[in-house]
Amino acid sequence: MLRWSLRNLQDGQKICSIAGLFSFHQSRAKRFTSQWDNMRLSLGFLLIAISFVLAGSVTIKTVVFPGESSNTYVEMVPQKPLNLRAFTLCMRVATELTGRREIILFAYRTRDFDELNVWRELDGRLSFYLSGEGVIFKVPELGPLETHLCFTWDSGSGAATLFMDGRRSSTKIYKKGHAVRSGGKVILGQDADSFLGGFDASQSFVGEICDVNMWDSVLSDSTIRDMSSMNSVPSGNVFDWESTELKVNGNVEVVNREL
Repeated sequence: MLRWSLRNLQDGQKICSIAGLFSFHQSRAKRFTSQWDNMRLSLGFLLIAISFVLAGSVTIKTVVFPGESSNTYVEMVPQKPLNLRAFTLCMRVATELTGRREIILFAYRTRDFDELNVWRELDGRLSFYLSGEGVIFKVPELGPLETHLCFTWDSGSGAATLFMDGRRSSTKIYKKGHAVRSGGKVILGQDADSFLGGFDASQSFVGEICDVNMWDSVLSDSTIRDMSSMNSVPSGNVFDWESTELKVNGNVEVVNREL
């Protein structure tokens, strides 16, 4: 009887030891879980802080034309030849020029032809021309507040469209079967009546232009809306504003501004 009681006592001591050991490890596990949760929370706050810092450091280069000129322009060097049967051309524009005055927004000329020119017409309408007569869009006039513009054209159907701040114009049929030819120069700020020459100050651009991008295809409406809202979209494969080389001539300033 005494031996049985002694054995029970020893067994009880073992059980208590095991229970204590289990309780100890359980406590350590809780502390570890709590520490891991705290680490994850701290990491989350750190990532949020980094994202705010990065968001605040995004900059974009802007080309500023301070006044009328017959010799001021910026040449853009394309990433591939402008041999095009379709395109999307986009830019952000701001100008204080008003009244009955033509304003050149984009000019691509080969030695013999104006292959692709984008204009603000005398009456404020916007247009583009492919080697001859142009297609004109009646839209709100440009002004000193930045406007996002996109022009699209497809040779197969002739469909030509203008987007202003993500809003789409009616479609017009223009130059069906035509092709834009390569071998020319693209400039901002002037309309060249000859190859990089024959400039007219009364047609020159005054204001600022940025975010000039071009694709050799027609982008979807939703992609153009995203671009207008500064959302990320695929880079232009003809002109990518972030990486395109700019050759400045005359009184032009290229400034960087934070978005």
